[in-house]
Amino acid sequence: MENIVIGVGVILAVILALSLSSFHLIWFIVVGFVAGLLARALLPGRQSMGLLRTTLLGIIGSIIAGWIGRAAGWYGPGDNAGFIASTIGAVLVLAIYTAVVRHRTVALPSNRRDQDFPRKAA
Repeated sequence: MENIVIGVGVILAVILALSLSSFHLIWFIVVGFVAGLLARALLPGRQSMGLLRTTLLGIIGSIIAGWIGRAAGWYGPGDNAGFIASTIGAVLVLAIYTAVVRHRTVALPSNRRDQDFPRKAA
């Protein structure tokens, strides 16, 4: 799941790189990073994310906030989401990400379960 999130983020970043000028792309990355940091600070719990995942979290949250804002009529066709909307979108993405990652369980093979319990002395 984590690799899927990184892959989606990289694809979205490439699409943005092709559509934005270099200054706008750098600004978008910086705003995405700060929005990702704020989302991690606002959402309780432990998120094991590095700088790349935090930045991708903010970028994906900003893109989703922009889509929702354009669909609701808050933004025009060429407008990007604002900083607060980007942070709210990042919180939404982080909540979904932690819900999916938290519910993954690792089952031990049946022959390994017996090794977890102490053996009786003969």
